[in-house]
Amino acid sequence: MNLAPRIARQIGHLLMLATGPLLPAGAALAQQASQPELKAYIVVETGRSYGRLQDAIDAIGAGRGTIRMAPARLADCGIQTQGDVTYEAQVPGQAVLDGRACEDKAALVLRGRSARVSGMVFANIRVPDKNGAGIRLEHGSLSVSQSWFRDSEQGLLTGDDPAASITIDKSTFTRLGTCEGSGCAHSIYIGNYGSLSVTRSRFEAGTGGHYVKSRAARVAILGSSFDDTRGRATNYMIDLADGSTGRIAGNWFVQGRDKENYSAFIAVAAEHRNHSSGGLVVENNDARFAPGIDRRSAFVADWSGDAVSLGENRLGSGLVRYEQR
Repeated sequence: MNLAPRIARQIGHLLMLATGPLLPAGAALAQQASQPELKAYIVVETGRSYGRLQDAIDAIGAGRGTIRMAPARLADCGIQTQGDVTYEAQVPGQAVLDGRACEDKAALVLRGRSARVSGMVFANIRVPDKNGAGIRLEHGSLSVSQSWFRDSEQGLLTGDDPAASITIDKSTFTRLGTCEGSGCAHSIYIGNYGSLSVTRSRFEAGTGGHYVKSRAARVAILGSSFDDTRGRATNYMIDLADGSTGRIAGNWFVQGRDKENYSAFIAVAAEHRNHSSGGLVVENNDARFAPGIDRRSAFVADWSGDAVSLGENRLGSGLVRYEQR
């Protein structure tokens, strides 16, 4: 059985990792030996190029602008404190922020008005407190598309901003998560945001924690795949820790063998009831265990006490449709 939906194969074509050498921040890039060297970051609106990501961010300041990144592996990071900034790869899947975290937090630390990330790769981010992320969002709205988060302690980590929204589309999260620190890190961890949308994305081979942990008031998790067959010490596929309304539909879930907690695929209000879960819709999903696994688990485990709406879902042997806890 093919465990991944067609969308995962389409995403894979877009997210090819660059194989060039790792370049330190400020290093020049050469397209060809006969051509002049180019700096890694171009602010599209002005045409000016920069050798450091932070210099490009500072050049946009409180305004609105786009930073286009050259196809290379870069040991660099940046902090956005204002403005509206788009970070885009010149070649999708070949601009890699690799191994460098600003403020001991993330490759991109965002607390401006808004940010958009397109075609980027975030890899090998680790920090002393064990929650190094590709992106740390502390304020403002964020849109991520066609990006790959891999081999780090966390993919996306946010603070709280109930007035803002987060959208993730056509992106992949690979070998993320750990419970080695004071708390667990996850593939994505969303704080108390107004809304979270995850569409046409793939989560795979987690290394601890949950694949999606969200405290957002509203969620839309649609048309995505959660492949835990190669996961290690993982937990829930989706954890709506404070409760949430919205829709979880059209997804594929496969639970693997090596679990810290295999008691549920989707958890609703397992920690608090800060948001209503009344009317949360879970429908048209496909969920099962990986081949050779014989155990019992709940597809949806619900601590909210609200009227969660379960439609038709295709569930494999050993899966209980719903448990109130």
